[in-house]
Amino acid sequence: MQPTNPETEAAAAEAASALPALTLEQALAALNQAETALHEKEDAWLRAKAETENVRRRAATDLAQSRKFALESFAAELLSVMDSLEAAQQVKEATLDSYRSGVALTARQLAAVFEKFNVTEINPANNEKFDPNRHQAIASIENDAVPANTVLTVMQKGFALHERILRPALVTVSKPKTASPS
Repeated sequence: MQPTNPETEAAAAEAASALPALTLEQALAALNQAETALHEKEDAWLRAKAETENVRRRAATDLAQSRKFALESFAAELLSVMDSLEAAQQVKEATLDSYRSGVALTARQLAAVFEKFNVTEINPANNEKFDPNRHQAIASIENDAVPANTVLTVMQKGFALHERILRPALVTVSKPKTASPS
């Protein structure tokens, strides 16, 4: 048997006296009402849980579709460039100048598509400082006329999508002349 605490017993007696006396019918009605409220809350919780799962599934499906068709508008814009190239292949007799103008037109179409989708050219000017984040040095040439790590020539332009490098520019850079042994 547990020891009794007079203060705890007094508090329990006071709490019990504060509650109105209920008849058996009133107590059963209160219990039924509480059970009904519990079932309603449980049902609402299950519905909310199911809705959350549906939203998660829909989001996953939308994300998969977005990934699958992310390039759709870019590819659609490139179709006109492809049409121009195919039209050039169909020409049976043409002059060199007509081919040049056709190639220039096709290059402008492609440049317009690149501009629309924020694909920018990385084409460093001669004597520009070498930037390893945007350029890839494929050779270094001794040159005292310019400071070390200066772009001398561009072998191949680079490209960036927004600020992300798709391909660095391939460049040759300067290096100081080495002292010859005496």
